[in-house]
Order: sequence, then C-alpha cells, then structure tokens
Amino acid sequence: MVITALAEGVSRGVESVGDRISESLFEPVVRLGVTGLARSGKTVFITSLVANMLDRARMINLNAAAEGRILAAYLQPQPDVTVPRFDFEAHRDALIGPEPHWPQSTRSISELRLSLRVKPNGLLAGIQRPRTVHLDIVDYPGEWLLDLGLMNKNFDTWSQEVLGRLSGRGEAREFRAELEQTDALAELDEPVAQALARAFTAYLHTARDAGYSDCTPGRFLLPGDLAGSPALTFAPMRPAERPGRKSLYREMERRFEAYKSHVVRPFFKDHFARIDRQVVLVDALGAIHNGPSAVDDLRLAMQDVLSAFRPGGNSFLRSIFGGRRVEKILFAATKADHLHHQQHPRLTGFMQALMRDVQERAQFAGAETHALSLASLRTTTEDMLRHADQDLPCVRGRLLNTGRHAAFYPGELPEDPTRLLTPARQGAERWLDADYEVMSFAPAPLTLRRSEGPPHIRLDRAAQFLFGDKL
Repeated sequence: MVITALAEGVSRGVESVGDRISESLFEPVVRLGVTGLARSGKTVFITSLVANMLDRARMINLNAAAEGRILAAYLQPQPDVTVPRFDFEAHRDALIGPEPHWPQSTRSISELRLSLRVKPNGLLAGIQRPRTVHLDIVDYPGEWLLDLGLMNKNFDTWSQEVLGRLSGRGEAREFRAELEQTDALAELDEPVAQALARAFTAYLHTARDAGYSDCTPGRFLLPGDLAGSPALTFAPMRPAERPGRKSLYREMERRFEAYKSHVVRPFFKDHFARIDRQVVLVDALGAIHNGPSAVDDLRLAMQDVLSAFRPGGNSFLRSIFGGRRVEKILFAATKADHLHHQQHPRLTGFMQALMRDVQERAQFAGAETHALSLASLRTTTEDMLRHADQDLPCVRGRLLNTGRHAAFYPGELPEDPTRLLTPARQGAERWLDADYEVMSFAPAPLTLRRSEGPPHIRLDRAAQFLFGDKL
C-alpha cells in the first residue's frame, strides 16, 4: 500500500507538471485575484469587467481590444470544481436589468473562467495562428486577505496590537467593559469565553460600519459554516503572568492558533498562493468621509494586505513547478463616478500617496504596481451648478435610499494629498479645513447598444495593466 500511495503521488505530480507545461506553452492562464475591504465594490468590478470583455466597445484602452485582436470571448467551466462559481449572470441582470440594483456583496470565495481567443501581433503575426488565453478570476472577501497577516503573529502580539487600536474607540466600549471584568487566569468557563467572543464580534461589526479597516479576524464577520465553532470563539486578552494550562488565557491562545491553522492557512495554500495578478479595491472616499482616524486605519490595513502577498516575477520554470508569485498589483480607488472628472487626478494622487510605502516594497521584491481611480459601473452624470458666486463641479444620480434624482457636491479634495495623510498620521480627530461628504447612488437604468458593455471609468486601463501584456 505504501508503494501504491507513493506511485499515485508521483503520478499526480507528473500530471500537475504536465498541465502547467501545457498552460505555459499553449494556453496561458492568468489567475487574477480580486479583493477589497467592505463596500469597495468587488462584485460589481468583476461583473462589469467580464461584461465589458464579452462586449468590448467601451474597452478602448485595452490594446488588444482597440486593435481588434480579441476574436472571441466566452465563459467556460472553471478548473477548480470544488470552488463555487461566481454568479455572473445573476449579478449582470441585477446591474443592467429593467429595475437595476446593487448585487449582494462578496461573502465567500468564488471563481469564474473567461477565455479569450487572441490574434498575435508583432513580426510573426502573419504566420502565427490565434491562441487562447484563459483569465481565471478569483473573488474573495478582503477580510480574509487581512487574516493572512495573522500568520506571522502570535496571540500575545495580536492581542496587544488590537487592544492598542481600540483603546480610544467608542465602538469598543462594551467589549472593553466585558474584558475588564474577565479574569484571564481563571479556569476556562465556556459561557465566559462565549460572552467575551460575542462582545468582540459585535465590536468588529460596529467598527466596520464606522469605516475602520482593521477588522480581523475576518471570519468573525463572515463566519459561514464555522459559526459557533471554537475556532471562532476567542478574543484578544491583556498580558497575563504565567497563565495555567487550563486557564481562559491559554484556551484563547489555543483557539487563536487553531484559527490560523485550520482557517487561514488552508485558504493561503489552496487559493491565495496560486494568484499571479491582484487588484485591491479601496473605498478611499468613504475613508476620507469618516475622518483622519479612518484614513490612517486604511493606510495600516493596506500595509497588512501587502504583507500577505508574495510579490515578484514568475519565471518560466516557476510557472511550471509551482510556487507562484504576484507579478502585478493594482491598487484602485473605487467610486470615481461620485466625483466630477476634474477631481479624479486628486483622488488618484491620494491613492498613490496612501500606497507609496507599500508600492516601493512590492517593486523592490520584483512586482509591478500601479494606482488609479475608477468606477466599475458609472452611475452618475456631471454638471456645474452656481452657488455663492462660484461654479461647483457636481455629479447627478439616483439616490439609493429614496430613488429620487439629485445633484451632489462632495467637497474639494486637496491637490496635495499630504493635507489628508499628515493629520491622519498625527491622530487628528477631524479635518480642520474641510468636510467631505459621501452619497450612495443606485445603478441607473441602461440602454446598451450592440457590442457595448456597461459604462465605466478607467476599467479598461485597469484591464490593460492587469493582463494586457498576456494578450
């Protein structure tokens, strides 16, 4: 039986290498990871990207589309049969149907394969036949991505970091009170552990709703079938001197390590480690609206995000024998349609400044990075309104809550992004010289012409950066 098992293992390994050689030489596969923190628009990004690749009239900045070299685009069964399929058709119908509405947000991992039949360019274009390039899009919650940063932390370190961040937050008042009356050195009492975990989970939900980004562990927010399990029943604790083996502190520590081993590590091994292109969507306008502390929290969260990546180039041999690295990382500020186009360069500048340290580290490791602002689905039109003897660049759209149409001016972003980042780093409670408002718009009814995908802002430029070189 041992020899049989070894033979089967060798056989599977040979088959896997054979599949990778076939992909590398004949039908290249680009595995694109799409993630972002809460309300950043992951589902809409994937839906609009796929719809615009199927009908490419709006993809003028994707070179292969502009040159007419994409002969066909079609959806195929995905290679990972154990991963749920991204429900593209239902999400597309929600966005462009007779009564458009936002689709349900990402709550678990899903995948979709888009295959492109591409005509080559260059000197050999006349003698080479068209080839097929597969784009495997992997959608997963950003909260899961932040969890990867836990892999390099022990329970003591994680607890100190979390308790340090929430010490001044009103959203954590009830959890701090629960923690204060809990004896970490006492013998484990399961109802006490559950009460503390419930209070901590309630804080995470409230913090996320308030615009904070550091809401880990992510499965506390999206538990799925793990709800109520010991792996999701722990909370940060204050340092304890020589806790006993059966103490509450030791049990919380054990469950934290179990969470890393049985929840985080399998996700990294089975899904994340196989990604070679990555887009991170960021609701930068929402963070700015929520104030300096939310902006600095976003900056720190993005640093944790990069710590989960393995940036660098993928050589031919690496693509065959595994161990893939993230070659390209795009950091995209979403909801650019909430601003007049005059402010788009400032939103992009803020995103570039926010991610500067992260980008430099990724580039040092050999990855290519880029930052831009985009709208996966454009929901507004632009207008100029006269107010107090000045013209204000506004946007018009259908309000999400009331359904009525309104013009909206969010405030003027500073030309110098340090005017936002410096107060954030210094712990300011509010912006001193401006207020920034956020409005929630609903999708607008659309009438699409033949070969047109949904309207967007710079989605084609994002596609060119992420996988245009493979076409």
